[in-house]
Amino acid sequence: MGVLKDRLKADLVTAMKARDEAAKSNLRMAIAAIGVEEVAGASARELSEAEEIGVLTKEVSKRRDSAEAYAAGGRPELAEKENSEAEFLSQYLPAPLTEDELDQIVAEEVAAAEASLGEKPGMKQMGQVVKAVNTRVAGRAPGAQVAAKVRASLT
Repeated sequence: MGVLKDRLKADLVTAMKARDEAAKSNLRMAIAAIGVEEVAGASARELSEAEEIGVLTKEVSKRRDSAEAYAAGGRPELAEKENSEAEFLSQYLPAPLTEDELDQIVAEEVAAAEASLGEKPGMKQMGQVVKAVNTRVAGRAPGAQVAAKVRASLT
């Protein structure tokens, strides 16, 4: 069992003892999402911590997207509920990278690609560089932001 899943389960027990209904439902949802991901595919397997963080990042993103939709639809009470769930789950995610930290990682990966190619990488290598950066940031920066920074550094 991953460290994150263990922490979620321990916090669930604490929330149940404290009769904290909001925390209890959020934690159960997060544990269920990880469980669904574990059994998805050809064989059931245990997720790595990076994969668990990825699942939780998706759940936070879903909550924020739903909150935007509810706010645009004139349902502020539902938007607030989704935002509070997203904030609660965010505490289990690693701290996001700053712009400077992300720029540094992008520069390092572009330099590594340049060293392996023997020339400055172009847009053809963008996918490889984005994949390498995403592996290093492990959910600490949005994929769209990573792709934009890599594109800017390659052009």
